[in-house]
Amino acid sequence: MKMIKAMIRPEKFEDVKAALDTAGFGAMTIFDVEGRGVQRGIKQQYRGAEYVVDLIPKRELEIVVPDESAETVIETIRKAAYTGKVGDGQIFVLPVEDSIRVRTGERGSKGI
Repeated sequence: MKMIKAMIRPEKFEDVKAALDTAGFGAMTIFDVEGRGVQRGIKQQYRGAEYVVDLIPKRELEIVVPDESAETVIETIRKAAYTGKVGDGQIFVLPVEDSIRVRTGERGSKGI
């Protein structure tokens, strides 16, 4: 199993969620997070003065899927989150050792 963690633009979340639902991957955990990437934040102007916002709001999605579904989920997120601009986000893939459904005790991919 794989855990896919994706940091995306908040305004692209509904597009990504709809694309994942269409692809059959509706279960996910969502976090509102802040961070910065290689751009080190963004410069903005307020009343003629320039200032740097170095922590940008993002939406983090976590999805656990069987190994064979990981590439489909990655490509679905990547295509739906894409704007072509700096700050589109990042996707991380981590191995998951086990999954246990609390209510039934099912394990492995049945526990997802």
